[in-house]
Formats: sequence, structure tokens, C-alpha cells
Amino acid sequence: MNNDCLKLTTYFGERHRTEEQFVADALLDLYGRKEVEVSVMLRGAEGFGRGHRLRTDRILTLSEDLPLVSVAVDTRTRIENLLEEVISIKRHGLITLERARMLTGEVAGVALPEELHEATKLTIYVGRQEQISGTPAFVAVCDLLHRRGIAGATALLGVDGTAHGVRERARFFGRNAEVPMMIIAVGAGQQIARVLPELAGMLRRPLLTLERVRVCKRDGQLLSPPRSLPATDEQGLAMWQKLMVYASEQARHGRSPLHVALVRRLRESGASGATCLRGVWGFGNHAPHGDRLLQLRRHVPVVTIIVDTPERIADSFEIVDELTDEAGLVTSEMVPALASLAEGQRQRGGLRLARHRF
Repeated sequence: MNNDCLKLTTYFGERHRTEEQFVADALLDLYGRKEVEVSVMLRGAEGFGRGHRLRTDRILTLSEDLPLVSVAVDTRTRIENLLEEVISIKRHGLITLERARMLTGEVAGVALPEELHEATKLTIYVGRQEQISGTPAFVAVCDLLHRRGIAGATALLGVDGTAHGVRERARFFGRNAEVPMMIIAVGAGQQIARVLPELAGMLRRPLLTLERVRVCKRDGQLLSPPRSLPATDEQGLAMWQKLMVYASEQARHGRSPLHVALVRRLRESGASGATCLRGVWGFGNHAPHGDRLLQLRRHVPVVTIIVDTPERIADSFEIVDELTDEAGLVTSEMVPALASLAEGQRQRGGLRLARHRF
């Protein structure tokens, strides 16, 4: 286990380019050269950013520049050594840094203390075609987590990335067996701790991360609002917050899919941005499910991510609370560093890590 790890996440558009190549390729080329322990590139389904330009796969003319999210996790030293190059590549979009605990190899018992409404976010990285006893690894992992009473899990398909420091990229004519994908699970700390050794024993080369979250809502029930955070820490470093809404693509608010209604209302409210990621498998208040052949309607999970200042997150949560009156799992997290980049505009925020005890 390595407690001193960082998760570097970037949000940008699919058609964003450097002078020589697409930003997505430049970032993953960098992660591959530097042998980052794990990274994954995810293609979004809908979202908007600082300029409030809508990107969505529901409208043909707006689907040519879908949101992309890249996630990279490694030791604090290695991630911090990447930051200058990442900023030089990404001239537009959002960059966040978050603290995490990374587990690899044999995983023994882990103590995960929790307070009221506090929980643990467990992320499991597996290969797209990895199998466990003849079953796709992401299906087997979700089945285990569901049997052990974990609140929910969502499997997200990667299109590029690194696994154990080795670059793995999806190709049209290829099995893409080792291209990484990620399974995000949320549950009570004690339940997550109990399942870790069993989970690691299933996987050929375990690669897991743990992060602290607060469960705000579940299936329409308000458990606790996001924790109230100051705008800055004691050293004057800006602090940020993140909301994540996990729901089925079939979840509705009125006549609209829940994730579509969320993005529309947040955009109208002046929120800084939101990104929806469509999963391939997962569970919440139902048994694990996903796309199947001959299915008339898609039945997959969708994750909506909102990152902003604590003040704006409080406003955005009012919208999230209203729209998740019947369905969805809503969590909040502290984000200790964020930089918002836009060409021709001053950088907002910075990548020095704020500290705040709660």
C-alpha cells in the first residue's frame, strides 16, 4: 500500500489539439513515456465547461467534440513531476489533483475509519478483456461487490491508458485485452475494508485506489448535504469540491433522462462545468446490469461529475437534490487543487495542494 499518492484528472474536449497532435494522444504519450502506474482515458457522453459550450452525443452536430476525461494515479513525487508538462500540453480545460491510497499486489486487511455519512470510494483497474473464471473481470468484480452489500459500482470503459507503467491503447483490429478500464464503487468503510482481500485475490495483478467521500443522497433520500468547506485553507490556498451523481441511464426527471436534465439545469445556473460518463456495467438499487444483445433500450449506468468552488457546489447541490428526488447515489469530496485553463484568459486556481482537516 502507498498512502502518499495523487490522482491527476484532466477534463477537455475530444478535438482539442496541441500544435502537433490531439491533446488526448499527447497526454497518454506522456504517461506512457513516464511509465505512470495507472492511467485511463474515458470518453464522455455529455457535458460543458468554463465557456458553457454544450457537448453531447445526442445531437450529431454536437457529438464531434465530446468531453474526454483522463485519470492518472501514481506516487506524489511522480505525479508532481508531470504537472509542468501536463500544463504545457493542456492549454484549455480543467486539471484537478486529489489525494488517494493505492494498493497493489497482495492486499491484507485495511483499517478505514468513518464518521456519520462518510464512506469510501474504491476504484479497481482491470483490462477490458480480462477474465475471472471465464467471466469478464468487470462483471465478476461488480457481482462480488453487490453480494457484499456495497452501495453501488459503475464500470467505465477506457480507450487508452497505462497499466503497471505499460502503455495500452485500444485499436480497431485487436483484442484490446489489457487496455485499462475502471470500476468505481462507493460503500461504507468497514464493508470496503472487508472485501479488499477477497477482491485482490480474484485479480491477476490487483491495482486499486481508495478515497474518502461523503454519501449525500441515496435513492431519493437525503442523508447529508455536502460538507461545508471554506474558500481557502489556512495558507490561503483555494479549496474546491466535487459532486458525483451515479444513476441508471433509464432514470428520469420528468420527460428527460436524469443526467441530461442535470447538465441542462447546471448549465443554465451558471455552474462552472459538468461531465457525464456512460458506463458499460454496474449496479445501484438493482442487481448488476448493462448492455445486452437484442435489448431495445440501453440499461447502463451514467456518472455525472461536477467540480467547483465550495460556494457554487452548495448552489449546484440544490439542483442535484431537486432532480434526484427518486433515484441516484450522490457523493461529495474535497478537491485540494484545481487549475482551470482557457486560451487567452488568465489561469484560474493552481496545483498546490490545500490542506483541511475534517
